[in-house]
Amino acid sequence: MGLLKWIGGIVVCFWLLGLMFRIGGGLIHLLLLVAAIVFIIDFVKRKVRD
Repeated sequence: MGLLKWIGGIVVCFWLLGLMFRIGGGLIHLLLLVAAIVFIIDFVKRKVRD
C-alpha cells in the first residue's frame, strides 16, 4: 500500500493546485475521492490485521 499512499498524496497536491488556479474541474475532485477511498481501505485493513 506504500505506492498507493504516494499516489494519494500526489492527487491531493493536484487537487490543491486545481483549487488555487481553477483548473481541472470535476476530474480533480473525482481523483481526490478515489484517493480518500484508498486511504480508508488501507486504514481499515491495518486495523483488522492488528
